[in-house]
Amino acid sequence: MRTSAKRDRRCPRPPGGKAPRTPLAYGTVLAVLIVALAAAGTAALAWGSVNIPPTDVVDILTGQAHGPSPYRTIVLDVRLPRVILGAAVGAGLAVVGTTLQALVRNPLADPFLLGVSSGASAAAVSVIVLGLGAGMATTVTIPTASFAGAFLALLVVYALAREPGGGFTTTRLILAGVAVSYVLAALTSLILVVSARADHLKEVLYWTLGGLGSARWDMLALPLTVLAVGTALLIALARPLDLLLVGEEGATVLGLDTARFRAGVFVLTSLVTGVLVAHSGAIGFVGLMVPHAARMVVGAAHRVLLPVAALMGAVFLVVADLAARTVAAPQDIPVGVLTALTGGPFFLWLLRRGRAREGAQA
Repeated sequence: MRTSAKRDRRCPRPPGGKAPRTPLAYGTVLAVLIVALAAAGTAALAWGSVNIPPTDVVDILTGQAHGPSPYRTIVLDVRLPRVILGAAVGAGLAVVGTTLQALVRNPLADPFLLGVSSGASAAAVSVIVLGLGAGMATTVTIPTASFAGAFLALLVVYALAREPGGGFTTTRLILAGVAVSYVLAALTSLILVVSARADHLKEVLYWTLGGLGSARWDMLALPLTVLAVGTALLIALARPLDLLLVGEEGATVLGLDTARFRAGVFVLTSLVTGVLVAHSGAIGFVGLMVPHAARMVVGAAHRVLLPVAALMGAVFLVVADLAARTVAAPQDIPVGVLTALTGGPFFLWLLRRGRAREGAQA
């Protein structure tokens, strides 16, 4: 009994959610996801336009491949940075999506649907086309511009969707996000047309569709650092995120300054999204689908939900990128196309389920 009480303090039970029944169950979930990520990563390193035996991949990674190997460059210099970036972007978008859904108390919240990814993409494309920060665009200018674009887009959507009483509705939130996304897409197109340079078309298409093909070792430090720090901070803020599930008034009564807390978390999520989009382009629906899948497994307590969502997001995007590289090989399909093809039907299903719940409550 004493162990059960201790577990309840570690994994608080928020309204509408439940914590894992036993620590072993939660540990098992994490172990399964880590194994799944390792298996997905190995498959992504082995399969592609050139298929490599998994045993050779393991030997190369562990340093047991003796003598020159024709596959070493493919595994270590081409595919491994791409797998690591895919895992980081998938984990980050899933964590941001989980946080935004709690922050605005809406299951349809997502960095892509709320215009955050579009804002980051538009800012990054502007830097590319206008040639700002030449020489340091990859490491400094693009991530900085992406963060600023993501934050400004989120502020606009927040202002447009907020009702006089301070709450949100699904309709206002989605309409605001779609409207801001369309405006930013038009702005991106305008910048591209005005530039009148054909060599910008491919780069702009990369940002709008999302892809991991440009991954290199020298560009991984920033997204990995931001992901680690951002996720750790959000896990530390798990209790206030749980309080938001009670509602605006309930969270205020329990001692949470909701306005200040939301402002701070908006900045943090915009920073994470901006840095990730700066390196991968706008990849949609990961932050929408993965949090729902994670809640089905471990419930809604954010201290346990966020790590599971991060691992699920990493596995999902690594597998999606593997499919993007192999489904039409040797053609490399932007991974954002595949996530949209799977996320679109999922989004419609969520809308249908929400409508059914509203009808049942009426």
